[in-house]
Amino acid sequence: MSKLINHISDVYSDNFYDIDIDSFWNIGNQRELKIHRIHSYPAKFPSFILEKGLDYVNQKSFSPKSIADIFCGCGTVAFEAKRQNIDFWGCDINPIATMIAKAKSRRYKIERLKELQEIILGEYNSFSDTSNPFSEASERLKYWYDQSSYNQLYRLRQSICKIISNKSSYRLFFDCAFSNILKSTSRWLTKSIKPQIDPHKTPADVIEVFVEQCKFMIKAYTEIDTRTTALTKIVTGNIMDDMTKHPIVDMIITSPPYVTSYEYADLHQLSSLWLEYTDDYRSLRTGSIGSLYHNYDFDTEHNALGITGKRVISDLLPKDKSQARSVSKYFVDMQKVIQKSIEMLNENGYILLVVGDTEYKGVHIENVRHIVEQMVLSGYSYVNISKRKVTGKILTPYRNALGRFTNTASSKRVYGEEYIIIGQKCA
Repeated sequence: MSKLINHISDVYSDNFYDIDIDSFWNIGNQRELKIHRIHSYPAKFPSFILEKGLDYVNQKSFSPKSIADIFCGCGTVAFEAKRQNIDFWGCDINPIATMIAKAKSRRYKIERLKELQEIILGEYNSFSDTSNPFSEASERLKYWYDQSSYNQLYRLRQSICKIISNKSSYRLFFDCAFSNILKSTSRWLTKSIKPQIDPHKTPADVIEVFVEQCKFMIKAYTEIDTRTTALTKIVTGNIMDDMTKHPIVDMIITSPPYVTSYEYADLHQLSSLWLEYTDDYRSLRTGSIGSLYHNYDFDTEHNALGITGKRVISDLLPKDKSQARSVSKYFVDMQKVIQKSIEMLNENGYILLVVGDTEYKGVHIENVRHIVEQMVLSGYSYVNISKRKVTGKILTPYRNALGRFTNTASSKRVYGEEYIIIGQKCA
């Protein structure tokens, strides 16, 4: 049901992927809480994986007191660690992700949330500014919104900012609620993973969806058991950046971006602009894993690749030079991430990664083999690989250019399985 890697030569065996699906990793023992759905987020980490990971290491007589997620995304591991009363540290380069993660990790007084919602709506209804904010909007936001929707969102945003200080933890709740209605009230193509206008879409009513969003979020927080003393810290930063200060922890549980992944800065551009994290959402691309939007010398860094990386790039270069550069950059970045991870762990600590492969123009992008190779080379003395079925996806094997699922074989292949890679740092 799993494969144990004892030596670097095992990484290069022909039957490396000959592993059966392990049902242990397919589904959790409890239903997923609503808190994990308070904000849409692509490729969310399965909430039950932390529980399963703890079960796994507990069977090895290991009980972590601290957990980190170095690609924490919208905070699934952060919330579940707190729920297990385990200290947590996480980082992500995407400020929208860390905003959601921080909101999920807070505990709120339900009656105070309801009270603030009513005060915000009252402020919105008494808004006295008769100007036309749309005329002063950035060209990018004008691209996505009609005048009516934009002006309503502007009034709502101003009302939230006036009623709640940005230093208040309650501001995170309402920032999150506001952020999650931005696509439905715009011309953004529904359920597309790429920025695409739908010329036939009627944007949702701003106040109507805001009220529904707050209602759902309040229900989500009502479900939460607040009895925990665990400490949670979430920072906006790049784990590869030496300026991102990190603790030494007992366990890392994370899911790196896929090789040919979403451009998160593009997907969250509405939120980053409305919440004023940036004046130009494209600036948030810089530094992300595998991104070519920063200094990169292909020849120099390609030479640093391991055997698996070089083989994949040599197969990809004749098919698509630009994509080969992107994959090469991703592999180089992941080598640095793996080295950083082992430096973050206490002796006998564990890392659990949820990763998958993909395919591009007939070339198998062997992300899993590359990561395992680098783990062995970096000093992990125990590497175990299991396979799980990817749930919650439409059962079609490809995505088209708009990011929609399709059966067309000329489109990008979507794999229906991913891997759980567990490594241990031993003295």
